[in-house]
Amino acid sequence: MSDDEAHRDRDTDPDDDLTHTDDAGDVQMVNVGEKPDSSRRAVARGTISLTESTIEAVRGNEVKKGDVLATARIGAVQAVKHTWETIPMCHQIPITNVDTDFEVGEARIDLEVAVETTGKTGCEMEALEGVTTGLNVVWDMVKAAEKDVTGGYPDTRITDVEVVTKEKTVLE
Repeated sequence: MSDDEAHRDRDTDPDDDLTHTDDAGDVQMVNVGEKPDSSRRAVARGTISLTESTIEAVRGNEVKKGDVLATARIGAVQAVKHTWETIPMCHQIPITNVDTDFEVGEARIDLEVAVETTGKTGCEMEALEGVTTGLNVVWDMVKAAEKDVTGGYPDTRITDVEVVTKEKTVLE
């Protein structure tokens, strides 16, 4: 089955009804109170493309605003912890661990964020928020070096943000 076919099947499967709307179409938070506690882990990743000179400045810790990756790591962790405040229907969950992993390439920085929790709902939104905020922090830290003469960012972009894995183990 192709990805498109699987997506269409999800869209028409009555067991996969939208969970954030009620029968009248009103938005609601999902009630997870009856769900068992589970150990959960989600990993997300994304990429920011930068000029080679900016990458060299990041590697050499020569960016005027400070240590780009250390600041982005803090931003990613903060975003994970505050996801429930920015995504309207997310539950506030107990974050038990956050790992951030940066890989600096020739013209890009990849960020992978792994989030762990124990509770009644998953943590993939937290992992995605960590990735997008972490990469936005990188952009903010290096934007002076990335701007062209018109003030634009022709070589700068955030791409390939995705959930890589999602794990759940029901606790007994």
